[in-house]
Amino acid sequence: MFERVLSFLRDLPAAGASKPSADDPRVAASALLYHVMNADGVRQDIEWERFKEILAETYSISGDELDALAAAGERADNEAIDLYAFTSVLKRHLDAEARKAFIGLMWEIVYADGELHELEDNTVWRVAELIGVERHDRIEARRKGAAEAPGARGTSSDE
Repeated sequence: MFERVLSFLRDLPAAGASKPSADDPRVAASALLYHVMNADGVRQDIEWERFKEILAETYSISGDELDALAAAGERADNEAIDLYAFTSVLKRHLDAEARKAFIGLMWEIVYADGELHELEDNTVWRVAELIGVERHDRIEARRKGAAEAPGARGTSSDE
C-alpha cells in the first residue's frame, strides 16, 4: 500500500510551470518537510540528507532536479507566513491514505536525528490537523517513525 501512495505522490502534477511554485504539490510537500526539519531551530546534516532522500524516493528525481525541488521547498517555507498555503494544496491533491503516508514522511524527518523535539511534534500535529489526518493515525505514524529510529528520545503530548 505504501508503494501505491508513493506512486500517487510521484504522479502529482508539477503545476505546469518550469519554475516551481508553492501551488505545486511537490513544492508544498517539500516546504512542509523542510519546515519540520527546522522546527527545533537546528538543521543537522543527517536531517538534510534524509529530507533529500525522501524527495528523491518520492518523486523519482535526482541531481539538479532534486536540488531544485529542495531549494524551492526551502525558499517557499522561508517566504511563507503560515502552513495553510502548503497544507491546502496537499489536501486538494492527496486522498486520505496519501495524507496519512505524508505524515509518516514527516515523522521520518523528525526522527532522522534520533530525537523528538516538542516543536517538531507540534508541527506534525498542526500539519496533520490541517490536512485532515485523524489523531490515531498521526499517533500510529509517530510510533512507527520512532520504532524505525533506534535510540529516539522524547515524548508526545498525544500519549
